[in-house]
Amino acid sequence: MWILPVRGKAMVWAITACCCQGVMSGIIGANNQFGHDFGDPDATTQGLIDIGSAIGSLMVFFWGESIGRKRMIMMGATIMLIGTAILTSSTTRAQLYVGRIITGIGNGFNSSSIPVYQSETCGGAIRGAMVSLNSTITIVGLVIAYWLDYGLSFVDGPIQWRLPIGFQAVFALALLLQVLVLPDSPRWLLAHGYEEEASKVIALLEDHDSVDHPDVVQARKEIEVSLAQESEGGPFRYSELFHGGPIGNFRRICLCIAINVMQQFTGYLAPIVYQNTMGLSRNLSLILGGGTATIDRFGRRPLLMISASGLSVCFILAAILLSLGTRPAAFAATAMVFIFQIFLGIGFLPIVRLYPAEISTTRIRARGSAISSFFNWMCVFTVVQITPIAINSISWRVFIIFAIFNACWVRLYFMFFPETRGLQLEEIDHIFEKGGITGGVWGSTGGRTTAGMSYSPAVSVEPKSADFKMEGEKLERV
Repeated sequence: MWILPVRGKAMVWAITACCCQGVMSGIIGANNQFGHDFGDPDATTQGLIDIGSAIGSLMVFFWGESIGRKRMIMMGATIMLIGTAILTSSTTRAQLYVGRIITGIGNGFNSSSIPVYQSETCGGAIRGAMVSLNSTITIVGLVIAYWLDYGLSFVDGPIQWRLPIGFQAVFALALLLQVLVLPDSPRWLLAHGYEEEASKVIALLEDHDSVDHPDVVQARKEIEVSLAQESEGGPFRYSELFHGGPIGNFRRICLCIAINVMQQFTGYLAPIVYQNTMGLSRNLSLILGGGTATIDRFGRRPLLMISASGLSVCFILAAILLSLGTRPAAFAATAMVFIFQIFLGIGFLPIVRLYPAEISTTRIRARGSAISSFFNWMCVFTVVQITPIAINSISWRVFIIFAIFNACWVRLYFMFFPETRGLQLEEIDHIFEKGGITGGVWGSTGGRTTAGMSYSPAVSVEPKSADFKMEGEKLERV
């Protein structure tokens, strides 16, 4: 297949552009034309797309590694296009349900595969920045969705919801066309026996003309050595995900799941919260939804603690203000929600996409990202179900619950989550070698459990299909 004729930074930027997707939101809610056309669907109906995304993530968990990063993304984009077409043309609830589930499955493919693809094609020095840009573009998509929904709320007829839903196809089609002309992950190619193609991709990413360039040879050797160590036990078995030891697969999987669960239980604030909790009109609710989405930012491990701390304080202040029960206090609480969005963007938005792909070894990366995505979407579904009920039952007191959650997350991040910034993926493989309950995170400086690895020139790797044999010296610590 024809590959885009660029290399080096240009290729990395092309891959990043491909991975930048807008996520459409704010379509279902309030009493708009959508509600009238489909009989005011409840939260369970609205959560079908989350269930579909969870199903898609599970499919990636079982088959994503064998299919490959690029092809999974292509399949995800194609399925989303089909689902969007079904949704946009819906005339009955049954068709609506089918369309939402199919769209969700495609979204699950992408949410599981895109972070893995991007992390495996970006160097350690720029990986965080590239994924951060990804998150920024995602927020741009959210802003478009919010304001499109707001603008069309003044229009009568089915176009009020058909156009915003159909607009999803623009992003899915752009993703499909872009990924068609991009290379697959060199790590996946090497793990599955495509040595020659992997060398060409590495040369493209390293900005060299020849696959025999020392930088290309060294990069390939580092990946092969890492794969050889991971594959010492033979073909993959699902029981490996529960293994401890220096590689610490079970610890990695737990971190993948935990980061997603924590992110969703920071306290998800949608337009319904602005409207119901703060007593604002739907129009102002949607304006605030669009406005706060524009100021999101992102970060890594140290920022996770800052983010959770800031969120906890914001929720405490919002609860105090809302307990007063006055309209001026409600507007003051709105200011806390804007600040909440800033803190959410500082740490949580990009981390939930980046960290699971970083923390997993190449052998389990697709499955680690998929299982984390599965828990993410199941938590989204849960939050969507319980938040309106909680708001109706205990009003502003729900903010106290979220404040306590975020305060707990700060301590957990400090104790269990290692720092990965600036490390190559093969270097991150060694973060749990110190052992112990926390894998060496507790007591380390800034959560940095490894200083990086250098690979001995004496290492000799003989690739053979998906299995590798290693002779001579192994890794030496810097």
